[in-house]
Amino acid sequence: MAKVIVIGAGPMGLAAAYEALKRGHEVDLLEASDRPGGMAAHFDFDGLSIERFYHFCCLSDRDTIALLDELGLNGALQWVSTKMGYFVDGKLYRWGDPFALLTFPKLGLVDKIRYGVQVFLSTKRSDWQRLDKISAKKWFTEWLGEDLYNKLWRPLLELKFYELTDKISAAWVWQRIKRLGNSRKSLLEERLGYIEGGSETLVKALVGAIENKGGRIRLKTPAKTFLIENGAVRGVETASGETIAADFVVSTAPMPLVPGMLSQAPELRPAYERMDNVGVVCVLHKLKRSVSDNFWINISDPDFEIPGLVEFSNLRPLANTVVYVPYYMPATQPKWGWSDEQFVAESWGYLKRINPALADDDRLASHVGRLRYAQPVCEVGFAELIPPAQTPIKGLQIADTCFYYPEDRGVSESIRYARNMIAEMGAA
Repeated sequence: MAKVIVIGAGPMGLAAAYEALKRGHEVDLLEASDRPGGMAAHFDFDGLSIERFYHFCCLSDRDTIALLDELGLNGALQWVSTKMGYFVDGKLYRWGDPFALLTFPKLGLVDKIRYGVQVFLSTKRSDWQRLDKISAKKWFTEWLGEDLYNKLWRPLLELKFYELTDKISAAWVWQRIKRLGNSRKSLLEERLGYIEGGSETLVKALVGAIENKGGRIRLKTPAKTFLIENGAVRGVETASGETIAADFVVSTAPMPLVPGMLSQAPELRPAYERMDNVGVVCVLHKLKRSVSDNFWINISDPDFEIPGLVEFSNLRPLANTVVYVPYYMPATQPKWGWSDEQFVAESWGYLKRINPALADDDRLASHVGRLRYAQPVCEVGFAELIPPAQTPIKGLQIADTCFYYPEDRGVSESIRYARNMIAEMGAA
């Protein structure tokens, strides 16, 4: 039995701690926040327990399904037929299936065929190495041409990555298209899943399993420094100055936080310093009535400074309508410094533009969540930037959600990667 410290109690960290305990190790799980779950953590939203940042499951999320079964939660994952809309130039259109594409009035027949063929072939593609070497812009313009790219894709990417847009890897975008494109019962029916009770159900089950196996979860305990001696990790110093000894340390903290923890191995910092992230300000609105019948709406409208929104109650049944309006952006953007009230007012105005029937008294409550490091920026050639999870320091593993690129951050992917990290622990 070894002493293991896991840093970060998001899905990856929770899964890593659970897996290490299953293998008979002693585990301390350190979390800077006041609750476990990371981006999947819940909060009390006007009497409703719900995720701070929306989560859903796809049909391909086998690792989530298997873990739910292992934790005795088989049957907790429910599948729903969901819809997608596209708000363009002041009008909401149906989107996301071949019939919607054929009837979409903003594109000519040739453009519709080119777009449809690219999406279809993306769902069948498995190799991604070439796509890692080119930008999303280049990939889309090769298929669609400059004009169609500017109409359909550029607004969505620009309102998430801003000045970083042209750096985004085609492989990262392709994987998102493939994952959602393959989460379908048929060409005309998208199927997404939710966990009964929300992500908190899985988080609580993992926390319970960790504690039942003797693991210690220490909240409000940020890690400050990896303690290293003679080329091997010896533990962690926390922000309060406490030293916790360990044979192995597994860090799942966001990459921008890692260089600061490598004061005793500064030569390793450059590998992590070059990995960038954008933040998110996520506005939740609780409403008396629905905005639309879509789970998500993509937006391409010059009067909107968001690429889309998610009407979560069209996936998980809730007593009231709940809508997420995420503002992804680099922290360099002036809007990042807006007050909560500004984000609430602007996003509520957007909802009323999409559905003019909404009145001010339809809004029951609003909440703003912020996360500085929310979305890894997977640039062209990103595969070569990712160092091995096992560092040159014996016993020290470092990874976060960008390490399973080209897959985007997700609970199922985090579970799988965490399990592999623990299986390979000590291989160096």
